[in-house]
Amino acid sequence: MMVNGFQFNQAARNTPSTRIVRQTDNKFDEIKDVFSLFDANKDNFLDYFEFKVSLRALGFKLKKDEVLRLMDQYGTKDGSKIDLNGFRKAMTPLISAVDPIDEYKKAFRLFDEGGSGIISAASIRRVARELGENISDEEIQAMIDEFDYTSHGGIIEEDFIKIMQSAQ
Repeated sequence: MMVNGFQFNQAARNTPSTRIVRQTDNKFDEIKDVFSLFDANKDNFLDYFEFKVSLRALGFKLKKDEVLRLMDQYGTKDGSKIDLNGFRKAMTPLISAVDPIDEYKKAFRLFDEGGSGIISAASIRRVARELGENISDEEIQAMIDEFDYTSHGGIIEEDFIKIMQSAQ
């Protein structure tokens, strides 16, 4: 199960330490993919502009002075470029500072397009279609029935956060 960029294997031993290892491995894979994608000239370094765009791709909107500070701290001696190892080191404190509740709320808003405060069957159907998933109306209703903890006829933000937390 994929949650907030992290892969969870329900069949694997589900202890806190194994969850952390899976989160770390998957996040580092994502970091490596982003690094490779934005290393435009394939020299195994990101310059300032490549680094700034890669940070944005990972959801971090840092100011110029913050980007330059990270490049100076984790990049080459002159601070003009950063390699994959430095990129990983720069990303570690940024990723650990992300509040999962805020991320869940952002994800909820992606489903709750109209701002009604409820993820309805129509909302799930729309997102499924956008993702190319073919889910029957019965399956969608079963999801709502299972996760409508507060009997609102849909999934409210509080229920959504509980769902996301239970997946961890």
